Amino acid sequence: MIGTNWITESFITAAKEVEDFRLSAVYSRTQEKAKEFADRNGAEHTFTDLEEMAASDVIDAVYIASPNSFHAEQAITLMNHGKQVICEKPIASNVRELESLIAAAKENKVLLMEAMRSTVTPNFKSIQENLHKIGPVRRYFASSCQYSSRYDKYKEGTVLNAFNPKFSNGSMMDIGIYCLYPMVVLFGKPESVKANGFLLESGVDGEGSILLNYGDKDAVVMYSKISNSYVPSEIQGENGSILIDHIQDMSKIEIRYKDGSTEDITVEQDKPKMYYEAKEFMDLVKNGELESKVNSHANSLAVMEIMDEARKQIGLVFPADQK
Repeated sequence: MIGTNWITESFITAAKEVEDFRLSAVYSRTQEKAKEFADRNGAEHTFTDLEEMAASDVIDAVYIASPNSFHAEQAITLMNHGKQVICEKPIASNVRELESLIAAAKENKVLLMEAMRSTVTPNFKSIQENLHKIGPVRRYFASSCQYSSRYDKYKEGTVLNAFNPKFSNGSMMDIGIYCLYPMVVLFGKPESVKANGFLLESGVDGEGSILLNYGDKDAVVMYSKISNSYVPSEIQGENGSILIDHIQDMSKIEIRYKDGSTEDITVEQDKPKMYYEAKEFMDLVKNGELESKVNSHANSLAVMEIMDEARKQIGLVFPADQK
């Protein structure tokens, strides 16, 4: 594990339910934090030097949950030493970094997967399998608006990581990606992108929206870390619509047909939220595969290209873009 935060804890809890998972080592910038986290989660080894960890033979694979701006450098270091990598979303700061990641994965013949949890869940597969029932799709609408607890601190004058451009963060990178990734998996890369957003004084976007055109359909994506939304996401077809309760987790999926009838296509997901991405990754490792068919390099790259273009349009620039 790289990272000692709540999301790392969540991944460990979920991964423990997958056969053959064992937490062996923890990396942190300080030995104190690494040891405290390792002791709490049953890891035998700790590291504060990434090169030393990458060269170690006590790990096979690494889950990266550091700030976004560190993802590329850390993942490339690990892959250059033959380690398999699952990296939290967004997998990189920009397209240039992601292309370097993909090149390193191919050169070292190791698995690289973006940890997008929703697209490997049973309910997303249910959407894929039932999509034909709503006829020709004409619109994809996804909303992920969640008032951040860190925003109160921001308004008090404390800029935490979530609102700091140094870490390639902000609303689009943090939760807008939850709206974009399923869209790309379902429909591919759009023909055009039109973005709007509200930039905070710190330099990141507090909220935004993106209109995407596919020729025969359009997509509307909304995201925010400074306001809440309570509306479901929706895929609209000529014969009906698929309603998705929460685009991040997809726990209830329903088709509403134009004749007024409904069909519940929800699949029970009785595992922790991050179980399915952990299982997808570990199954790929066991099978000797170097890429997920769902969270593929091509899909990750298409999503990053959309976000790069959207950021360009709203004037959102990260220090990582200047490297």
